[in-house]
Amino acid sequence: MKHPIFFTMFMVCSFSLFGQTTNKEDSTMLRQIYDMALLEGKSYDWLDYLSNEIGGRLSGSIEAERAVEYTKKELEKLGLDKVWLQPVMVPKWTRGIPEYAFIETAPGITSIVNVCALGGSVATPDGGLKAEVIEVQGVEDLAKYGREKIEGKIVFYNRPMQANLIETHAAYGGCVDQRYDGAREAAKYGAVGVVVRSMNLRQDDLPHTGAMSYGDTPESKRIPACAISTNAANYLSMALKLKSDLNFFFKQNCKMYQDVLSYNVIGEITGTEFPNQYMVVGGHLDSWDLGDGSHDDGAGCVQSMEVVRLFKKMNYKPRHSLRVVLFMNEENGLRGGNKYAEEAQLKKEDHVFGLESDSGGFSPRGFSFDTDEANLAQVKSWEPLFKPYLIHYFENGYSGADIGPLKNDKIVLSGLHPDSQRYFDYHHASNDTFDAINKRELELGGAAMTSLVYLFDKYGTRSELKDLKK
Repeated sequence: MKHPIFFTMFMVCSFSLFGQTTNKEDSTMLRQIYDMALLEGKSYDWLDYLSNEIGGRLSGSIEAERAVEYTKKELEKLGLDKVWLQPVMVPKWTRGIPEYAFIETAPGITSIVNVCALGGSVATPDGGLKAEVIEVQGVEDLAKYGREKIEGKIVFYNRPMQANLIETHAAYGGCVDQRYDGAREAAKYGAVGVVVRSMNLRQDDLPHTGAMSYGDTPESKRIPACAISTNAANYLSMALKLKSDLNFFFKQNCKMYQDVLSYNVIGEITGTEFPNQYMVVGGHLDSWDLGDGSHDDGAGCVQSMEVVRLFKKMNYKPRHSLRVVLFMNEENGLRGGNKYAEEAQLKKEDHVFGLESDSGGFSPRGFSFDTDEANLAQVKSWEPLFKPYLIHYFENGYSGADIGPLKNDKIVLSGLHPDSQRYFDYHHASNDTFDAINKRELELGGAAMTSLVYLFDKYGTRSELKDLKK
């Protein structure tokens, strides 16, 4: 559709603000957002209930079901234009009774160590599994040792997170393949089990779970996989240097069931000018079962809910339709994110912006973006607005797993970037609990997210500008 020339000129002038210092009206709006989030915030109370009254929300569990019911009711209380549940089939895996493991250096001489089953693993035999151990530094080491040295043994993956990487997510990405692919690859060489060093920069006694995959490995050839705490991993490595033929024993009782029905929880404020263009903000409602999932990702869920609550409280009416989406099954399948994107495509919904919070409830430092240079330049023009709130990081990079399936050549995707130095102390471990949450830091994250959504809603994206010029 061709716009009249005067309207087109008006829109071009409006969008020219992209490269200029933003105005006083925006500064005042951000101040109001932060004031309300810090003085009248709701996110901490929501997370208190989600964590302490419901607990860990493993996909397919009764706790996940209760979380869906609770968050739907809370969104309905906000007076949004629409609140609904989007059905999605999710995997159901249970841990069973707590795992048990020890290192045996001689008959009857054992040292108990802390382990936990990796998410999706098969159980050990009923009496547990005991075998000699071969230590490797990663999946790529397996070929070096070959079947002759691996067959019949437990493979111990002991590559740590790289401590000199300031961006801890990069350190995590550098070794997580041994957790995800380790059992599948080790089984090809005849290994009978896998023990993986926890993805954790801290030295402690807490094993960290996380998703693993067997790929297309037949069920009869799948081997059990567990994570071992960093302290225990160091001890096992040292013991192997002294006695290479020691035995490792572990017993776990996990089980995989048929997929079950669950839901994404969605709330919407309909846009006043562009009701058929959607902006999404969200986190994942499921968590692992060892803790209560406060940082991963209860924090992201309640911060996303806070965005729409603040807009309603301030009587701000977004130009675009704004959705909060609490995705189900990010941890062990990404079914919720994929389902949302699939239905959006089927309905030919035009998504122009997506923001995800899934890096913990720590102090926000800024945002990472998956977009082009033109949109990034627009964001950087907003830096003076965020400076009073100590937000300084605006870089292209990773956005988020659940909004990732929405990616196309038009949408701007973004992820909240909190301080990451302590995140992996809690990630997928039993200490990811509500007492590890700082109320003020959580609320600052929600305010930062609301501010970014406001600015994108007001000024749009470069793709929108191109469409208007057509």
